[in-house]
Amino acid sequence: GDLSAVPVAANDDQPDGSRHKARGRQSAARNIGFLPRHLPRYDVIIEPESRACVCCSGTLHRIGETTSEALDVVPPILRVKRTIRPRYACRACENGVVQAPAPARFMDGGMATTALAAHIVVSKFAWHLPLYRQTQIFAGHGITLDRGTLGIWVTRVAWWLKPLYDRLLTFIRSQPRVFSDETRLPRLDPGRKRTKVCQLWAQAVDDRPWKGPAPPAVGYIFSESRSAREAERQLVSFNGVLQVDGYTAYKTLARHRGKSNSRPLRLAFCMAHARRKFVDVVKLTGSPEALEIVSILAGVYQIEQEIRGQSADDRHNTRQLRSAPVMRQLKARLLDLKDDISTQSALSKAIKYTLTHWTGLTAFLDDGTIEIDSNIIERSMKSVALTRKNSMFVGNVQGGETFAILASLINSAKLNGLDPYTWLADVLERIVSGRTTINQLDTLLPWKWKADQVGQAA
Repeated sequence: GDLSAVPVAANDDQPDGSRHKARGRQSAARNIGFLPRHLPRYDVIIEPESRACVCCSGTLHRIGETTSEALDVVPPILRVKRTIRPRYACRACENGVVQAPAPARFMDGGMATTALAAHIVVSKFAWHLPLYRQTQIFAGHGITLDRGTLGIWVTRVAWWLKPLYDRLLTFIRSQPRVFSDETRLPRLDPGRKRTKVCQLWAQAVDDRPWKGPAPPAVGYIFSESRSAREAERQLVSFNGVLQVDGYTAYKTLARHRGKSNSRPLRLAFCMAHARRKFVDVVKLTGSPEALEIVSILAGVYQIEQEIRGQSADDRHNTRQLRSAPVMRQLKARLLDLKDDISTQSALSKAIKYTLTHWTGLTAFLDDGTIEIDSNIIERSMKSVALTRKNSMFVGNVQGGETFAILASLINSAKLNGLDPYTWLADVLERIVSGRTTINQLDTLLPWKWKADQVGQAA
């Protein structure tokens, strides 16, 4: 079977610009001629060699100008910040010496400023530059720093930001809809010849597809367990719709919640996972039946693409009118195929998975606030996967917790359209200096910080 003519599922592990080839090629979003207004400008004025008139030798008068813009760069500059605190004493009496108190530092005895610490953290967790490569960059500037020193600084930054991280998780779990997923995060295990496979759980919210009120955010949690008990520990305060893949821990969690009649939890499953199973069958066997299923789902995803960004009510109405009949057709086709093929075949297993999870897979039809899949959280996992790949492992449990704290805050800043360095440098300085107290921490969450900056600029 040929998949080339079948539109790719919305957000199905693809960058935004590569969705739905069947819709035609979209123009590239380029900055040529439209460089962002927030960037600082400097002028280079090029005057003519002579401002004398070639006819009468009189002085030429400026009547206009031609302006062009080009994107320039100032490479990172390392500099030494000297803090000078003058001491004063009275010459007429001996009442002692007056001196301003030393400013708070993010690490006692450390030689790094909060700005440098923020730069190191952002380089690692936003741009996936491991610490050993950063030491090489510092060496190019004549500064000798070992990876262990940078690691200590990073850990200290996470210590300062832990209360803000806790506020982020509290916000996410207070929402009525949460995406959840988990991925491996190896850590060193002293005494063993190999690393221990631990888990980085993730929970996210994102109302942007239906213009909802909640800002996007993602929180990662380091754990040595992937059990249902661990899922319950993390989500003990959550009740609402949990959108996940088919991992059994979530189903066990929902079943336990159902028996207790407390903190109700409804599972919405990921259509992209079901679709992917049929795509794999097509690639493996060329099955025309599997290709038929993929084509049907492509039509549903096409509708999702069209209604992205519409209100929840509009999405619900369109889904009921157009998507629900297609999904009924799909279920009937799956039931027909189920009895005609070997139960041991890959196609049969894909059909069984889809029918078993049907209620959760079709939850999106009845609620315009629910997504068709959990690709929102999967995209958030890709960022940490790249950081993990470049760093290979964490050294210990504290290293895993540091990873979770900083990845959560940096990626949430990026989700809210912030430059992560600008945000983190300001937030870290505010917390370390005490300008923002523990009772005011919510104001530093990325979306609130952004709103404050916009308000100040207005």
